[in-house]
Amino acid sequence: MSEIAISVKNVSKCFKRYAQPVDRLKDLLLPGKSRANEFWALQNIDLEVLKGQTLGIVGRNGSGKSTLLQIIVGTLTPTSGEVQVRGRISALLELGSGFNPEFTGRQNVFFNGRLLGLDHKEIEAKFDQIAAFADIGDFIEQPVKTYSSGMFVRLAFAVVTTVEPDILVVDEALSVGDEAFQRKCFARLQSIRERGGTILFVSHSAASVIDLCNSAILIDHGELLLSGNPKSVVFNYQKLIYAPAGKIQALREDIRSMNHQGKVNQSLNDSITKSSSPRQKASALYDPDMKPKSTISYISIGAKISQTHITNLEGKTVNILCRRSNYIYTYQVKFSETAYRVRFGMLIKTISGFELGGAVSHTLDKAIECVEQGSTVQVQFRFHCLLQPGVYFLNAGVLGLVDDTEVFLHRCVDTAMFRVQIEENILETGLVDFKVDTHVSLLNQSQVIPIGIEKKSKEIERNLEA
Repeated sequence: MSEIAISVKNVSKCFKRYAQPVDRLKDLLLPGKSRANEFWALQNIDLEVLKGQTLGIVGRNGSGKSTLLQIIVGTLTPTSGEVQVRGRISALLELGSGFNPEFTGRQNVFFNGRLLGLDHKEIEAKFDQIAAFADIGDFIEQPVKTYSSGMFVRLAFAVVTTVEPDILVVDEALSVGDEAFQRKCFARLQSIRERGGTILFVSHSAASVIDLCNSAILIDHGELLLSGNPKSVVFNYQKLIYAPAGKIQALREDIRSMNHQGKVNQSLNDSITKSSSPRQKASALYDPDMKPKSTISYISIGAKISQTHITNLEGKTVNILCRRSNYIYTYQVKFSETAYRVRFGMLIKTISGFELGGAVSHTLDKAIECVEQGSTVQVQFRFHCLLQPGVYFLNAGVLGLVDDTEVFLHRCVDTAMFRVQIEENILETGLVDFKVDTHVSLLNQSQVIPIGIEKKSKEIERNLEA
Protein backbone atom coordinates (compact mmCIF):
# COMPACT_ATOMS: atom_id res chain seq x y z
CA MET A 1 0.00 0.00 0.00
CA SER A 2 2.95 2.35 0.62
CA GLU A 3 3.66 2.31 -3.14
CA ILE A 4 0.18 3.57 -4.08
CA ALA A 5 0.08 7.32 -4.72
CA ILE A 6 -3.59 7.60 -5.65
CA SER A 7 -6.40 5.21 -4.79
CA VAL A 8 -9.89 5.70 -6.26
CA LYS A 9 -12.49 3.20 -5.05
CA ASN A 10 -15.97 2.95 -6.55
CA VAL A 11 -16.19 6.70 -7.18
CA SER A 12 -19.30 8.15 -8.81
CA LYS A 13 -20.29 11.77 -9.36
CA CYS A 14 -23.81 13.02 -10.01
CA PHE A 15 -24.66 16.55 -11.08
CA LYS A 16 -28.20 17.91 -10.81
CA ARG A 17 -29.61 19.86 -13.71
CA TYR A 18 -32.55 22.21 -13.22
CA ALA A 19 -34.88 23.50 -15.93
CA GLN A 20 -34.93 26.91 -14.23
CA PRO A 21 -33.03 28.48 -11.27
CA VAL A 22 -36.11 28.68 -9.04
CA ASP A 23 -36.34 24.86 -9.05
CA ARG A 24 -33.03 24.68 -7.24
CA LEU A 25 -34.35 26.97 -4.51
CA LYS A 26 -37.54 24.90 -4.21
CA ASP A 27 -35.46 21.75 -3.70
CA LEU A 28 -33.61 23.44 -0.83
CA LEU A 29 -36.67 24.89 0.87
CA LEU A 30 -39.17 22.14 0.11
CA PRO A 31 -37.34 18.81 0.27
CA GLY A 32 -39.16 15.80 -1.02
CA LYS A 33 -39.68 15.14 -4.69
CA SER A 34 -36.62 16.29 -6.59
CA ARG A 35 -37.15 18.76 -9.42
CA ALA A 36 -33.74 18.05 -10.93
CA ASN A 37 -32.56 15.83 -13.74
CA GLU A 38 -29.58 13.74 -12.66
CA PHE A 39 -26.48 13.49 -14.81
CA TRP A 40 -23.89 10.92 -13.75
CA ALA A 41 -20.53 12.27 -14.92
CA LEU A 42 -18.67 9.32 -13.37
CA GLN A 43 -19.88 5.84 -12.55
CA ASN A 44 -18.11 3.36 -10.26
CA ILE A 45 -14.52 4.30 -11.08
CA ASP A 46 -11.82 2.08 -9.58
CA LEU A 47 -8.24 3.17 -10.11
CA GLU A 48 -4.85 2.81 -8.45
CA VAL A 49 -1.86 4.89 -9.51
CA LEU A 50 1.54 3.79 -8.22
CA LYS A 51 4.26 6.16 -7.08
CA GLY A 52 6.48 7.11 -10.00
CA GLN A 53 3.83 6.16 -12.56
CA THR A 54 2.87 8.46 -15.45
CA LEU A 55 -0.76 7.76 -16.27
CA GLY A 56 -2.28 9.01 -19.50
CA ILE A 57 -6.04 9.64 -19.48
CA VAL A 58 -7.82 9.70 -22.84
CA GLY A 59 -11.45 10.06 -23.80
CA ARG A 60 -13.81 12.16 -25.84
CA ASN A 61 -14.90 15.63 -24.69
CA GLY A 62 -17.49 15.28 -21.94
CA SER A 63 -16.42 11.75 -21.04
CA GLY A 64 -15.64 12.63 -17.41
CA LYS A 65 -11.84 13.05 -17.49
CA SER A 66 -11.79 16.51 -15.94
CA THR A 67 -14.39 15.55 -13.32
CA LEU A 68 -12.21 12.63 -12.24
CA LEU A 69 -9.14 14.88 -11.94
CA GLN A 70 -11.05 17.48 -9.91
CA ILE A 71 -12.18 14.78 -7.48
CA ILE A 72 -8.61 13.49 -7.14
CA VAL A 73 -7.30 17.02 -6.56
CA GLY A 74 -10.10 17.77 -4.09
CA THR A 75 -11.91 20.62 -5.83
CA LEU A 76 -14.96 18.35 -6.26
CA THR A 77 -16.51 15.91 -3.79
CA PRO A 78 -17.64 12.53 -5.12
CA THR A 79 -21.30 11.57 -4.75
CA SER A 80 -20.14 8.15 -3.58
CA GLY A 81 -16.88 6.30 -3.22
CA GLU A 82 -13.52 7.04 -1.66
CA VAL A 83 -10.34 8.77 -2.83
CA GLN A 84 -6.96 8.64 -1.09
CA VAL A 85 -3.97 10.71 -2.19
CA ARG A 86 -0.53 10.24 -0.65
CA GLY A 87 1.88 13.11 -1.14
CA ARG A 88 1.93 16.78 -2.15
CA ILE A 89 -0.25 17.29 -5.22
CA SER A 90 -0.06 20.12 -7.75
CA ALA A 91 -2.60 20.59 -10.51
CA LEU A 92 -2.95 22.54 -13.71
CA LEU A 93 -6.60 21.90 -14.49
CA GLU A 94 -8.20 24.98 -16.02
CA LEU A 95 -6.60 28.07 -17.46
CA GLY A 96 -6.22 30.57 -14.64
CA SER A 97 -7.63 28.36 -11.91
CA GLY A 98 -6.19 29.38 -8.54
CA PHE A 99 -5.04 32.77 -9.85
CA ASN A 100 -6.49 36.06 -8.66
CA PRO A 101 -6.82 38.28 -11.76
CA GLU A 102 -6.30 41.44 -9.71
CA PHE A 103 -2.97 40.24 -8.26
CA THR A 104 0.30 40.64 -10.09
CA GLY A 105 2.17 37.62 -11.37
CA ARG A 106 4.59 37.89 -8.44
CA GLN A 107 1.75 38.05 -5.91
CA ASN A 108 0.07 35.02 -7.48
CA VAL A 109 3.32 33.06 -7.31
CA PHE A 110 3.48 33.60 -3.55
CA PHE A 111 -0.26 33.04 -3.12
CA ASN A 112 -0.23 29.73 -5.02
CA GLY A 113 3.01 28.65 -3.40
CA ARG A 114 1.39 28.94 0.02
CA LEU A 115 -1.61 26.95 -1.21
CA LEU A 116 0.78 24.24 -2.36
CA GLY A 117 2.37 23.98 1.08
CA LEU A 118 5.48 26.15 0.82
CA ASP A 119 6.34 28.85 3.35
CA HIS A 120 7.37 32.37 2.38
CA LYS A 121 11.13 31.69 2.51
CA GLU A 122 10.80 28.60 0.32
CA ILE A 123 8.85 30.56 -2.28
CA GLU A 124 11.41 33.38 -2.21
CA ALA A 125 14.17 30.85 -2.82
CA LYS A 126 12.35 29.45 -5.85
CA PHE A 127 10.96 32.69 -7.28
CA ASP A 128 13.80 33.42 -9.70
CA GLN A 129 13.58 29.86 -11.02
CA ILE A 130 9.82 30.22 -11.53
CA ALA A 131 10.16 33.59 -13.27
CA ALA A 132 12.91 32.27 -15.55
CA PHE A 133 10.85 29.26 -16.59
CA ALA A 134 7.71 31.34 -17.25
CA ASP A 135 9.81 33.83 -19.26
CA ILE A 136 7.16 36.56 -19.37
CA GLY A 137 9.55 39.44 -18.63
CA ASP A 138 8.23 42.52 -16.89
CA PHE A 139 4.68 41.17 -17.00
CA ILE A 140 5.54 39.29 -13.80
CA GLU A 141 4.88 42.63 -12.05
CA GLN A 142 1.56 43.26 -13.85
CA PRO A 143 -1.94 42.05 -12.87
CA VAL A 144 -2.60 38.67 -14.46
CA LYS A 145 -5.89 39.99 -15.90
CA THR A 146 -3.68 41.69 -18.50
CA TYR A 147 -2.04 38.39 -19.53
CA SER A 148 -2.62 36.50 -22.74
CA SER A 149 -3.70 32.85 -22.44
CA GLY A 150 -0.16 31.79 -23.29
CA MET A 151 1.36 33.94 -20.52
CA PHE A 152 -1.23 32.60 -18.09
CA VAL A 153 -0.31 28.98 -18.68
CA ARG A 154 3.43 29.74 -18.67
CA LEU A 155 3.26 31.16 -15.17
CA ALA A 156 0.82 28.55 -13.88
CA PHE A 157 2.91 25.65 -15.17
CA ALA A 158 6.09 27.19 -13.78
CA VAL A 159 4.53 27.45 -10.31
CA VAL A 160 2.97 23.98 -10.08
CA THR A 161 6.09 22.19 -11.31
CA THR A 162 8.79 24.18 -9.54
CA VAL A 163 7.38 23.35 -6.08
CA GLU A 164 8.56 19.75 -6.71
CA PRO A 165 5.22 18.01 -6.20
CA ASP A 166 4.94 14.32 -5.40
CA ILE A 167 1.94 14.19 -7.76
CA LEU A 168 1.37 16.45 -10.76
CA VAL A 169 -1.97 16.65 -12.57
CA VAL A 170 -2.06 18.26 -16.03
CA ASP A 171 -5.34 18.58 -17.93
CA GLU A 172 -4.69 19.53 -21.59
CA ALA A 173 -3.30 22.91 -20.51
CA LEU A 174 -0.08 22.54 -22.52
CA SER A 175 -1.97 22.92 -25.79
CA VAL A 176 -2.20 26.67 -25.09
CA GLY A 177 1.52 27.50 -25.26
CA ASP A 178 3.67 27.78 -28.37
CA GLU A 179 5.85 24.92 -29.61
CA ALA A 180 9.01 26.08 -27.85
CA PHE A 181 7.24 26.39 -24.52
CA GLN A 182 5.51 23.03 -24.97
CA ARG A 183 8.91 21.41 -25.50
CA LYS A 184 10.20 23.03 -22.30
CA CYS A 185 7.14 21.76 -20.42
CA PHE A 186 7.60 18.20 -21.63
CA ALA A 187 11.25 18.34 -20.57
CA ARG A 188 10.10 19.45 -17.11
CA LEU A 189 7.63 16.56 -16.98
CA GLN A 190 10.45 14.17 -17.87
CA SER A 191 12.54 15.53 -15.00
CA ILE A 192 9.63 14.99 -12.58
CA ARG A 193 9.36 11.41 -13.80
CA GLU A 194 13.08 10.82 -13.39
CA ARG A 195 13.04 11.88 -9.74
CA GLY A 196 10.16 9.49 -9.03
CA GLY A 197 7.19 11.84 -9.21
CA THR A 198 3.72 10.68 -10.20
CA ILE A 199 1.97 12.34 -13.15
CA LEU A 200 -1.64 12.26 -14.34
CA PHE A 201 -1.68 13.53 -17.92
CA VAL A 202 -4.83 14.26 -19.91
CA SER A 203 -4.33 14.89 -23.61
CA HIS A 204 -6.00 14.37 -26.97
CA SER A 205 -2.55 13.95 -28.53
CA ALA A 206 -1.94 10.24 -29.07
CA ALA A 207 1.77 10.80 -29.69
CA SER A 208 2.19 12.71 -26.41
CA VAL A 209 0.41 10.02 -24.37
CA ILE A 210 2.47 7.23 -25.95
CA ASP A 211 5.78 9.08 -25.59
CA LEU A 212 5.30 10.39 -22.06
CA CYS A 213 3.18 7.79 -20.24
CA ASN A 214 3.93 4.26 -19.10
CA SER A 215 0.25 3.37 -18.63
CA ALA A 216 -3.10 4.78 -19.73
CA ILE A 217 -6.84 4.57 -19.21
CA LEU A 218 -9.78 5.22 -21.51
CA ILE A 219 -12.86 6.94 -20.06
CA ASP A 220 -16.12 7.16 -22.00
CA HIS A 221 -19.53 8.35 -20.77
CA GLY A 222 -18.24 8.41 -17.20
CA GLU A 223 -17.04 4.80 -17.32
CA LEU A 224 -13.50 3.53 -17.13
CA LEU A 225 -13.65 1.31 -20.21
CA LEU A 226 -10.04 0.21 -20.49
CA SER A 227 -6.66 0.34 -18.81
CA GLY A 228 -3.33 -0.91 -20.09
CA ASN A 229 -0.21 0.17 -21.91
CA PRO A 230 -0.53 3.51 -23.75
CA LYS A 231 -0.29 2.13 -27.28
CA SER A 232 -3.08 -0.37 -26.67
CA VAL A 233 -5.37 2.16 -24.98
CA VAL A 234 -4.77 4.87 -27.60
CA PHE A 235 -5.38 2.34 -30.37
CA ASN A 236 -8.83 1.51 -28.97
CA TYR A 237 -9.57 5.18 -28.20
CA GLN A 238 -8.95 6.08 -31.85
CA LYS A 239 -11.20 3.25 -32.98
CA LEU A 240 -13.93 4.65 -30.72
CA ILE A 241 -13.75 8.30 -31.79
CA TYR A 242 -13.82 7.47 -35.51
CA ALA A 243 -16.53 4.82 -35.28
CA PRO A 244 -19.90 5.63 -36.93
CA ALA A 245 -22.72 6.36 -34.51
CA GLY A 246 -24.47 3.07 -35.17
CA LYS A 247 -21.41 1.02 -34.20
CA ILE A 248 -20.26 2.87 -31.08
CA GLN A 249 -22.25 0.84 -28.57
CA ALA A 250 -21.03 -2.49 -29.94
CA LEU A 251 -17.47 -1.19 -29.93
CA ARG A 252 -17.87 -0.04 -26.32
CA GLU A 253 -18.93 -3.56 -25.39
CA ASP A 254 -15.89 -5.01 -27.15
CA ILE A 255 -13.53 -2.62 -25.37
CA ARG A 256 -15.23 -3.20 -22.01
CA SER A 257 -14.70 -6.93 -22.39
CA MET A 258 -10.94 -6.44 -22.40
CA ASN A 259 -10.85 -6.57 -18.62
CA HIS A 260 -7.17 -7.10 -18.10
CA GLN A 261 -3.87 -6.14 -19.70
CA GLY A 262 -3.29 -9.45 -21.46
CA LYS A 263 -6.54 -9.15 -23.40
CA VAL A 264 -5.75 -5.56 -24.33
CA ASN A 265 -2.36 -6.50 -25.72
CA GLN A 266 -3.72 -9.57 -27.49
CA SER A 267 -6.42 -7.49 -29.15
CA LEU A 268 -3.81 -5.04 -30.38
CA ASN A 269 -1.52 -7.82 -31.58
CA ASP A 270 -4.37 -9.52 -33.45
CA SER A 271 -5.25 -6.27 -35.18
CA ILE A 272 -1.64 -5.65 -36.11
CA THR A 273 -1.26 -9.17 -37.46
CA LYS A 274 -4.40 -8.85 -39.57
CA SER A 275 -4.08 -5.36 -40.94
CA SER A 276 -1.24 -3.25 -39.60
CA SER A 277 2.06 -4.91 -40.48
CA PRO A 278 4.22 -2.53 -42.53
CA ARG A 279 5.62 -5.51 -44.42
CA GLN A 280 2.22 -6.35 -45.94
CA LYS A 281 1.77 -4.53 -49.24
CA ALA A 282 -2.05 -4.29 -49.02
CA SER A 283 -2.36 -3.62 -45.29
CA ALA A 284 -3.50 0.01 -45.42
CA LEU A 285 -7.21 0.56 -44.72
CA TYR A 286 -9.96 3.07 -45.42
CA ASP A 287 -12.33 4.48 -42.79
CA PRO A 288 -15.15 6.45 -44.46
CA ASP A 289 -16.01 8.14 -41.15
CA MET A 290 -12.55 9.62 -40.65
CA LYS A 291 -13.03 13.07 -42.13
CA PRO A 292 -11.60 16.37 -40.84
CA LYS A 293 -13.98 18.76 -39.12
CA SER A 294 -11.60 21.71 -39.33
CA THR A 295 -11.48 22.16 -43.12
CA ILE A 296 -11.04 25.75 -44.31
CA SER A 297 -11.49 26.58 -48.00
CA TYR A 298 -10.03 29.90 -49.14
CA ILE A 299 -11.76 32.17 -51.65
CA SER A 300 -11.32 30.83 -55.17
CA ILE A 301 -9.60 33.01 -57.77
CA GLY A 302 -10.42 31.15 -60.95
CA ALA A 303 -9.51 27.68 -59.64
CA LYS A 304 -11.19 25.11 -57.40
CA ILE A 305 -9.62 22.15 -55.57
CA SER A 306 -11.70 19.00 -55.10
CA GLN A 307 -11.53 15.24 -54.54
CA THR A 308 -8.57 15.26 -52.15
CA HIS A 309 -7.65 11.73 -51.09
CA ILE A 310 -4.82 9.26 -50.51
CA THR A 311 -4.32 6.00 -52.41
CA ASN A 312 -1.85 3.17 -52.15
CA LEU A 313 0.30 2.34 -55.16
CA GLU A 314 -2.41 -0.01 -56.46
CA GLY A 315 -4.87 2.91 -56.59
CA LYS A 316 -7.01 1.91 -53.61
CA THR A 317 -8.25 4.83 -51.49
CA VAL A 318 -6.85 4.62 -47.95
CA ASN A 319 -6.56 6.83 -44.86
CA ILE A 320 -5.21 4.38 -42.28
CA LEU A 321 -1.60 4.03 -43.33
CA CYS A 322 1.36 1.84 -42.42
CA ARG A 323 4.81 3.08 -41.58
CA ARG A 324 7.50 2.84 -44.26
CA SER A 325 5.04 2.33 -47.11
CA ASN A 326 4.50 4.52 -50.19
CA TYR A 327 1.27 6.41 -50.89
CA ILE A 328 -0.08 8.97 -53.34
CA TYR A 329 -1.87 12.14 -52.28
CA THR A 330 -4.20 13.16 -55.11
CA TYR A 331 -6.51 16.07 -55.85
CA GLN A 332 -8.11 17.75 -58.86
CA VAL A 333 -8.17 21.42 -59.79
CA LYS A 334 -10.89 22.86 -62.04
CA PHE A 335 -9.91 26.16 -63.71
CA SER A 336 -12.83 28.53 -64.35
CA GLU A 337 -10.43 31.16 -65.68
CA THR A 338 -7.16 30.94 -67.60
CA ALA A 339 -4.24 30.85 -65.16
CA TYR A 340 -0.55 31.65 -65.64
CA ARG A 341 2.66 30.43 -64.03
CA VAL A 342 0.79 27.72 -62.16
CA ARG A 343 2.17 25.57 -59.35
CA PHE A 344 0.58 23.06 -56.99
CA GLY A 345 1.43 22.24 -53.37
CA MET A 346 0.75 19.96 -50.42
CA LEU A 347 1.55 19.99 -46.71
CA ILE A 348 1.34 17.46 -43.86
CA LYS A 349 0.67 18.72 -40.32
CA THR A 350 0.19 17.32 -36.84
CA ILE A 351 -3.02 17.70 -34.82
CA SER A 352 -1.53 20.80 -33.16
CA GLY A 353 -0.89 22.35 -36.59
CA PHE A 354 2.86 21.83 -36.57
CA GLU A 355 4.03 21.71 -40.20
CA LEU A 356 5.95 18.48 -40.71
CA GLY A 357 6.69 18.98 -44.39
CA GLY A 358 5.33 19.11 -47.89
CA ALA A 359 6.23 19.89 -51.48
CA VAL A 360 5.44 22.02 -54.52
CA SER A 361 5.10 20.65 -58.02
CA HIS A 362 7.48 23.09 -59.71
CA THR A 363 10.03 25.73 -58.86
CA LEU A 364 8.90 29.27 -59.63
CA ASP A 365 11.10 29.58 -62.73
CA LYS A 366 9.72 26.29 -64.14
CA ALA A 367 6.03 26.84 -63.33
CA ILE A 368 3.38 25.80 -65.85
CA GLU A 369 3.16 28.75 -68.23
CA CYS A 370 -0.58 28.59 -68.88
CA VAL A 371 -3.63 26.50 -67.96
CA GLU A 372 -6.63 27.26 -70.16
CA GLN A 373 -10.07 28.13 -68.85
CA GLY A 374 -12.25 25.03 -68.44
CA SER A 375 -9.29 22.71 -67.88
CA THR A 376 -9.20 20.14 -65.09
CA VAL A 377 -5.80 19.14 -63.76
CA GLN A 378 -5.10 16.09 -61.59
CA VAL A 379 -2.23 16.54 -59.15
CA GLN A 380 -0.44 13.63 -57.49
CA PHE A 381 2.23 13.70 -54.79
CA ARG A 382 3.86 10.36 -54.03
CA PHE A 383 5.31 10.19 -50.52
CA HIS A 384 7.00 7.67 -48.26
CA CYS A 385 5.17 7.43 -44.92
CA LEU A 386 8.02 7.87 -42.45
CA LEU A 387 5.78 9.06 -39.64
CA GLN A 388 5.21 7.48 -36.27
CA PRO A 389 1.72 6.31 -35.21
CA GLY A 390 -0.70 9.21 -34.87
CA VAL A 391 -3.22 11.37 -36.74
CA TYR A 392 -2.11 13.86 -39.38
CA PHE A 393 -3.79 16.45 -41.64
CA LEU A 394 -3.21 17.52 -45.25
CA ASN A 395 -3.36 20.87 -47.03
CA ALA A 396 -3.69 21.45 -50.77
CA GLY A 397 -3.00 24.60 -52.77
CA VAL A 398 -2.72 25.96 -56.31
CA LEU A 399 -0.63 29.06 -57.03
CA GLY A 400 -0.61 31.41 -60.01
CA LEU A 401 0.21 34.95 -61.07
CA VAL A 402 -2.31 37.75 -60.55
CA ASP A 403 -1.07 41.23 -61.50
CA ASP A 404 2.51 39.86 -61.61
CA THR A 405 2.24 38.63 -58.01
CA GLU A 406 2.08 34.95 -57.07
CA VAL A 407 -1.02 34.23 -55.00
CA PHE A 408 -3.12 31.25 -54.01
CA LEU A 409 -5.73 30.72 -56.70
CA HIS A 410 -7.29 28.32 -54.24
CA ARG A 411 -6.17 26.76 -50.99
CA CYS A 412 -7.71 24.14 -48.71
CA VAL A 413 -6.51 23.71 -45.11
CA ASP A 414 -7.15 20.38 -43.36
CA THR A 415 -8.82 19.08 -46.49
CA ALA A 416 -7.94 15.45 -45.70
CA MET A 417 -6.63 13.45 -42.78
CA PHE A 418 -4.96 10.12 -42.19
CA ARG A 419 -3.86 7.93 -39.32
CA VAL A 420 -0.63 5.95 -39.11
CA GLN A 421 -1.37 2.64 -37.44
CA ILE A 422 0.02 1.70 -34.06
CA GLU A 423 2.44 -1.20 -33.93
CA GLU A 424 3.89 -3.09 -31.02
CA ASN A 425 7.61 -2.98 -30.23
CA ILE A 426 8.47 0.11 -32.27
CA LEU A 427 12.04 1.12 -31.52
CA GLU A 428 11.85 4.53 -33.20
CA THR A 429 10.74 7.54 -31.15
CA GLY A 430 9.34 11.01 -31.85
CA LEU A 431 7.22 11.97 -34.86
CA VAL A 432 9.49 11.03 -37.76
CA ASP A 433 10.96 7.62 -38.54
CA PHE A 434 14.53 8.23 -39.74
CA LYS A 435 15.13 4.50 -40.39
CA VAL A 436 17.91 4.53 -37.82
CA ASP A 437 20.25 1.51 -38.03
CA THR A 438 21.45 0.76 -34.48
CA HIS A 439 24.70 -1.10 -33.75
CA VAL A 440 25.61 -2.12 -30.20
CA SER A 441 29.01 -3.66 -29.44
CA LEU A 442 30.82 -4.82 -26.35
CA LEU A 443 34.28 -3.28 -26.31
CA ASN A 444 37.14 -5.42 -25.01
CA GLN A 445 40.86 -4.68 -25.08
CA SER A 446 41.49 -7.29 -27.77
CA GLN A 447 38.32 -7.37 -29.84
CA VAL A 448 34.94 -5.83 -30.57
CA ILE A 449 32.02 -8.20 -29.93
CA PRO A 450 28.73 -7.37 -31.69
CA ILE A 451 25.61 -7.69 -29.53
CA GLY A 452 22.43 -8.42 -31.46
CA ILE A 453 23.62 -6.65 -34.61
CA GLU A 454 23.03 -9.45 -37.09
CA LYS A 455 19.38 -9.92 -36.17
CA LYS A 456 18.73 -6.18 -36.11
CA SER A 457 20.42 -5.66 -39.48
CA LYS A 458 18.36 -8.42 -41.10
CA GLU A 459 15.17 -6.87 -39.73
CA ILE A 460 16.14 -3.49 -41.20
CA GLU A 461 16.96 -5.09 -44.56
CA ARG A 462 13.52 -6.75 -44.62
CA ASN A 463 11.82 -3.47 -43.75
CA LEU A 464 13.67 -1.61 -46.49
CA GLU A 465 12.79 -4.32 -49.01
CA ALA A 466 9.14 -4.05 -48.00
